[in-house]
Amino acid sequence: MMTDSSATTEVTVEINAETKPHPRRIMTFMRRSSVFTTSQQQGIDEFGEHYLLETEGKAFDATAIFGRVAPLTVEIGFGMGYSLITMAEAAPERDFIGIEIHPNGIAQICYEAGQKQLPNLRVIDGDALGILENYFADQSIDTVQLYFADPWPKKKHHKRRFVQTHNMQLIRQKLKVGGIFHAATDWEHYAQCMLDVLDVAEGFSNCAGKGHFAERPDYRPLTKFEVRGQNLGHGVWDVLFRKDS
Repeated sequence: MMTDSSATTEVTVEINAETKPHPRRIMTFMRRSSVFTTSQQQGIDEFGEHYLLETEGKAFDATAIFGRVAPLTVEIGFGMGYSLITMAEAAPERDFIGIEIHPNGIAQICYEAGQKQLPNLRVIDGDALGILENYFADQSIDTVQLYFADPWPKKKHHKRRFVQTHNMQLIRQKLKVGGIFHAATDWEHYAQCMLDVLDVAEGFSNCAGKGHFAERPDYRPLTKFEVRGQNLGHGVWDVLFRKDS
């Protein structure tokens, strides 16, 4: 459920016999929030119990959550959730789970999903890496998507970018064979870095051919932000990689 906006991801630090701290995982996000709008408050009050998943100490069970077993798409960092809502509406044969840590976005998507009574969408409030590690079984996800993640543009912050070799091996572990990792960004430098990491990532192959970006698939909706950027001459780059093994 909702967490305090000032909260940070809880990290356990173990001290060994030499009192040296266990290395902490680098966070790929910063939690932000503002006062809820009327619709966002309604989203939590009226629809949060249905759409927000409790994951602590639990394992993903498609039948218990959705009443069926269907292809599963997991989106990391859905923002305000409008494009994820559009995708869930357009593909009723698939189930969608969005992971986000910003309270306003979580509340907004609950409101939008509740207004549309979407049966194939659920939301998780939490750190995506922790959720992937502890909630989803290996080879249980058909598609993982990461759209317009924080590019962390300063060089000293590049280590916080989500697409890193170790993170991609976690994604690989959770994807089914033949499953897809799809990312999009409007930061060219981050796009090239993602391509460089993924083109040599073990167990993945580039759907567009090594060294090439992909065309935007029809299933990824254009956001208002993206359209505005295109009108200003800004580029958007997609990468699609398949898990081969």
